[in-house]
Amino acid sequence: MIYYVYALIVFILDQVTKRLIVINMEEYESRSIIGEFFQLTSHRNRGAAFGILQDQRWFFISVTSIVLIGIVWYLQKLRGDRSKKLLKVALSLLLGGAVGNFLDRALFGEVVDFLHFNFVFSIFGWDVDYDFAIFNIADSGIVIGVGLIFLDSLLTWRKERRGVIHEQDHA
Repeated sequence: MIYYVYALIVFILDQVTKRLIVINMEEYESRSIIGEFFQLTSHRNRGAAFGILQDQRWFFISVTSIVLIGIVWYLQKLRGDRSKKLLKVALSLLLGGAVGNFLDRALFGEVVDFLHFNFVFSIFGWDVDYDFAIFNIADSGIVIGVGLIFLDSLLTWRKERRGVIHEQDHA
């Protein structure tokens, strides 16, 4: 099934980029890519998104195990459904990202983060300087996957709503 290949691609990209950061940068070291806007910053996260739930390794391993089983089960359930391509892509991105961070937590007790964005601009006379949480490729796969699941839900809802409206028009 091609969707497992997509998950594998996300997983491999995540693991390779994390290892490159660990090998080539000291922890907390930053290297500018696009000025102050985009930097590579070597960071370790022992928690979840935005650093919440620090040092809850076994909690994350347990929850992620259940989530991974659910994703694989649902992908298998959707196997023959050609109308759910977007949902299957979304689940594959989610799967690849979840496995990437799961492996890091299981083996090392922490996740390597390195993508660092800082948004600095002025609006209506106010200076805004927002330092976004440092993240990795796995996190990107998870966030994009969740966004695509949301989009698929909206599109499905819209199709169902149109179908109901069209059926009422013909009645």
